[in-house]
Amino acid sequence: MRDFNIPGRSAAVAANGMAATSHPMATLAALDVLRSGGNAADAAIAAVAMQCVVEPQSTGIGGDCFVLYSRQGAVPVALNGSGRAPAKATVDWYVEHGIGEIGIQTPHAVTIPGAIDAWCVFNRECGTRPLAELLEPAARAAEDGYVVTPRVAADWRRAEYKLRDPVTAALFLPGGKPPEVGDKMRNPPLAATLRRIARDGREAFYDGPVMREIVARLKSRGGLHEEADFAAQRANWVEPIHASYRGYEVYECPPNGQGMAALMILRTLAGYTLDGDAFSEADRLHLLAEASKAAYWVRDHFICDPEHVPVDIADFLSEPRAERVRQTIRLDRAMPGPRWAEIEHKDTVYLCTVDRDGNACSFINSLFSSFGTGILAPQCGVLLHNRGTGFRTIPGHPNAIAPRKRPLHTIIPGMLVKDGRAVMPFGVMGGHYQAVGHAHFLHRLLDRGMDPQQAAEQPRILPLGGVLQVERANPEPMVADLAHRGHEVLMVDVPLGGCQAIWMDHQRGVLVGGSEPRKDGLALGY
Repeated sequence: MRDFNIPGRSAAVAANGMAATSHPMATLAALDVLRSGGNAADAAIAAVAMQCVVEPQSTGIGGDCFVLYSRQGAVPVALNGSGRAPAKATVDWYVEHGIGEIGIQTPHAVTIPGAIDAWCVFNRECGTRPLAELLEPAARAAEDGYVVTPRVAADWRRAEYKLRDPVTAALFLPGGKPPEVGDKMRNPPLAATLRRIARDGREAFYDGPVMREIVARLKSRGGLHEEADFAAQRANWVEPIHASYRGYEVYECPPNGQGMAALMILRTLAGYTLDGDAFSEADRLHLLAEASKAAYWVRDHFICDPEHVPVDIADFLSEPRAERVRQTIRLDRAMPGPRWAEIEHKDTVYLCTVDRDGNACSFINSLFSSFGTGILAPQCGVLLHNRGTGFRTIPGHPNAIAPRKRPLHTIIPGMLVKDGRAVMPFGVMGGHYQAVGHAHFLHRLLDRGMDPQQAAEQPRILPLGGVLQVERANPEPMVADLAHRGHEVLMVDVPLGGCQAIWMDHQRGVLVGGSEPRKDGLALGY
């Protein structure tokens, strides 16, 4: 039960349908669809389209997406909407040109955007409403303008340096500076593109003037992209992976996403009794950090596109491997962490929806880092992502860039299942934090008895790059305790991640939603 003397937000409670997103306009767009009889898939598409307009730093139609979808409570199916490298992108080409890593503001960071094809597939196979109806609210917001909210304004200000290209600045730096809270922003070219997609479907993005402008823009900056690469881009349904935790099954999308890392962390934590008083809160965070380091080492060395290099999921999620990790963990001492090449905070939007028939959607859409590459195709209003920075340019590495290959992805939707029935779509956006975030959120929910809103509000940590990133909300004595154990603590200014979740109480017919307090959004039901 929430202590109402402590600042915070009550969980959303409703009976018929619910949406949880990181922006009020997106939540309202989804709720409008649900209240008018649309299903969870329809609501998710309407919400994410709106977010591509009103949260341009976090997501866009020039990015990628992943979806987990449960039909009337059934075990979820997974849709991979991530993009592939151009056919000319061989690792040898990068070696020959002396490119040791793929820069975040270069055309080489742009794999073929996969989101729009995935939206169209999802709409066709799971939705009930025409795409034109679902995209129109977002198109109107882009055409008529939307008011900039506080977290969006803060992110925009931090990423100003990426928007200085004159083409990009003309649209995203009005008057030569980022918008302030309450300023009105517009993107009329994006409105026209959304309406073109609403009318013509995927071909409006992957063929015709939109595609040609994007290809020309990338090639003018040295990109290897061709029109045939766009024509070949396809989302595909894949078998989700899952692992047990506290009597539940946690479902994730398979590689090339990092969902396997989240499951590995949970498999390790499952060997400890974390629901009572056997461990202090510092102990629990220490165990989370140590389990995460082991999982991220596997992630950085083995998770890749399984169409190119097999990933032994069964072995990585096995109990013997989890036990080997536990044997390396000391409660009084931190072990060295993996040295991922970059620790820049990444931006993404995650949302979830549940309808009156029990359909549940877990949906994540991303440009990767804030404003992606910062490369804009101005005539169509499309900002391009930089997911290709997830590739390595090391020959022989499982995640080495290759023609038509998908990079390691950090974005991961989640779904919790009990006795074969979906009980909670959930996700924790935030780049490299996401796998840790999934595990920490479920620990708070299932071990500590918190509701989705309480679990979303708890202070966070992230072991990455050899340091332990710590939010300032963590109590000072606990941070000192972690430092005493050998963690190199880094207090962060930018909050870690953003959570949305909807608990489905099938027995009582009640939905309980939580929404990230570090963002601008909310959960609403009816």
